[in-house]
Amino acid sequence: MKDISRFLFNIVYILLIIFLSGSLLSSFSRQETSTPEELESAAKEFVDLMVKGNFESAVQTFDSVMTKAMPQEKLKEVWESLIRQLGQFKRQAAIRKEMNPRFDIVFVTCEFEKDSIDIKVVFDKKKMITGLWFAPTQTAVEYSPPGYVRSDSFQEKEVEVGSGKWSLPGTLSIPTGSGPFPALVLVHGSGPQDRDESIGPNKPFRDIAWGLASQGIAVLRYEKRTKAHGKKLVSIKGKFTVKEETIDDSLAAVELLSNIERIDSKNIFVLGHSLGGMLIPRIGALDSKIAGFIIMAGTTRALEDVILDQVNYIYSLDGKITEVEKANLDETKAVIEKIKSLKKPALSSSREYLLGATAEYWLDLREYNPALVVKTVKQPMLILQGGRDYQVTVEDFEGWKKSLSSRKNVKFKFYPKLNHLFIAGKGIITPAEYQIAGHVAKAVIDDIALWIKIIGKDKIPKGSGPLEGMHE
Repeated sequence: MKDISRFLFNIVYILLIIFLSGSLLSSFSRQETSTPEELESAAKEFVDLMVKGNFESAVQTFDSVMTKAMPQEKLKEVWESLIRQLGQFKRQAAIRKEMNPRFDIVFVTCEFEKDSIDIKVVFDKKKMITGLWFAPTQTAVEYSPPGYVRSDSFQEKEVEVGSGKWSLPGTLSIPTGSGPFPALVLVHGSGPQDRDESIGPNKPFRDIAWGLASQGIAVLRYEKRTKAHGKKLVSIKGKFTVKEETIDDSLAAVELLSNIERIDSKNIFVLGHSLGGMLIPRIGALDSKIAGFIIMAGTTRALEDVILDQVNYIYSLDGKITEVEKANLDETKAVIEKIKSLKKPALSSSREYLLGATAEYWLDLREYNPALVVKTVKQPMLILQGGRDYQVTVEDFEGWKKSLSSRKNVKFKFYPKLNHLFIAGKGIITPAEYQIAGHVAKAVIDDIALWIKIIGKDKIPKGSGPLEGMHE
């Protein structure tokens, strides 16, 4: 199975760039044009065509991007490689559908002689195939709390973040007792994230919420707007930037906490992960009453450049760049060049999607330099980085350091063994690692808890306990 998994890993990312655009801001363009039954039938028929060796008809179901990325010959090569690795095809064993604001995704579980795999078929709004993945069949893994959680030390209650048409369902984990308790808002990374920031079997935001609540800190997590209101966002004709995607809701979450009994309104903190971390300076500039900020794997570089680096990294893992991968890289670079050449008139004239986002989204980010804006945020900050993170790297961590190293109320912590989710691992990091169940490291939970408690008491640690070795 290990050899099979490696083989599948090699082919599963052939079309990664298609999904990078979807995960960045998958909220605008899909419309309900097909029923679930029609899409499931189309996915099954597509697999049948490959089984019968009719690749000419199979590729006729591809959109223009897929046609370039995986022509008939390449699809035939991938299928025949599957047969060589897994043995003869036996049957389609199961089918399931996943809703996404921009795409419809159908998983066809297929049994071969040696193993089963999931063929992930992604449809656009016209019922054309815009993505194709082959991966080991995923079985549901029930979430099991990490050892640092003490479930009898806190309670949870459902809340609503914001009001009106964009209100978001959320969960407040609050310690038992009379309080008042310091509190933390969790701000998601990119994509239509749920309140737990679920990725595969992992739920890093639930780990953080339950871990900190076990140590006397209330934590608020909520559904991201692109998750809770994906269909509604399709109808938006006007402006959509990170303000609407993330910033407005994070500030609404802070406001909600400030009015909840048993919460210390003077000790409300905000933690941003990935894209959320990148946006912490903008959030901080809008609310001076927030007690402090935590940046977990936040980038200081242009987002489009980070995406290109991610694609380059993944394609380089097997030591060679195939012709298909080179074509995808060239196409990605061309799109990024287009993003960098955007001009202001595009705000009113262009509705083209570039890496999954509109012109106004990219133009808004162009005017934002996280490492520069963060200098205007006067509150205490804790900046955390994993050493095995290929998405947001040490280069970004050094970017924060360069801007803030002279600040006495800013702490930095580097965890050599942790990945982008702050889960420990070994060896070369690949995207497949996110499908292995794990938990946010206890050291991270302890460091955050201690920092919040010390800042809440108006003291700055001087290199002792769990924060030892942090840069001052």
